Amino acid sequence: MTAIELPRAQRGAEPQLLLTSLLGDFWYWRDEHIPSTALVRVLAEFGITPDGARSAMRRLASRELLTVARSGRTTSYGIPARTSEVVVQRTHRMLTFGASAPAWDGRWTVVAFSVPEQDREVRTALRTRLRVLRFAALYDGVWVSPHDSATAAREVLDELGIATATVLRATDVPGRSGTGDPRAAFDLESLAQEYREFVERYAPVLDAVAAGRIGPAEALRLRTTLRVDWRRFPEMDPDMPAQLLPEGWPRASAQHVFVQIYDRLGPLAELRFREVLARTDPELAALARHHDSATVAELYAGLGERMPRGDTPFERAAEARRLADLEPPE
Repeated sequence: MTAIELPRAQRGAEPQLLLTSLLGDFWYWRDEHIPSTALVRVLAEFGITPDGARSAMRRLASRELLTVARSGRTTSYGIPARTSEVVVQRTHRMLTFGASAPAWDGRWTVVAFSVPEQDREVRTALRTRLRVLRFAALYDGVWVSPHDSATAAREVLDELGIATATVLRATDVPGRSGTGDPRAAFDLESLAQEYREFVERYAPVLDAVAAGRIGPAEALRLRTTLRVDWRRFPEMDPDMPAQLLPEGWPRASAQHVFVQIYDRLGPLAELRFREVLARTDPELAALARHHDSATVAELYAGLGERMPRGDTPFERAAEARRLADLEPPE
């Protein structure tokens, strides 16, 4: 089988992110712990050194994102209780994001605020939190969103103790264009280019998948790299209603490429994951399972009252990471 040149992740995937992605793909809803030796070998598939792999495990455990079990001189790691439900929710979001644009009632949520210069940290925190809510700055103290986010915005203002602010639900005056148009607050051109570049990187891989030119080891690396590359889009995309998107918006094409590769490489990637684990524990390796978009949808529909509520260490860590990623430069 002829190897193909795999796309490189847009940002070098750190060991902690790789490990959580791998466990999220193949090990959720399992109570068993995996020996650290096996996880070192799995991360070695991505060029991570043993020291880097063990450091990632220790840091994840210190943040309560992995549980630790010890038997003699063997240290093993597992997924904490309730994390599997979070993984299902986030994986479902990742797989379905971009399949369609949200409906729009024609109104914008507007947050107008004034925060004194001496309260710069509060102002920075507000801007970051508004970005998380998919707002963008139309002017310095006027932020807009096409989503009905008034309640969430008010909660942020109250939490930060900002009284000099107003939250509105408003319609745009017809005929406006240019910098005064609320759409101008969102850098859709740069985002569209990132979607096009994603397609350019991975469309050839989709052809290779269809031709059967990808083996198990490549499938594991590629599926995980693909997941890491795509996961940022649901975080950074403002998810604009269809009426506000420019013609030829490339997100649907990128989403199609992502899901097709992710689903079709699942069995091969699982095979390699099992092969690597089997060097340490063949019985444990037999428990690994991959999930595709169809099975994730079934798992998500079955969560019911077990739907995550934002109070697990995994969710808190994910929110902290997102806030850090959206922190404006100094």
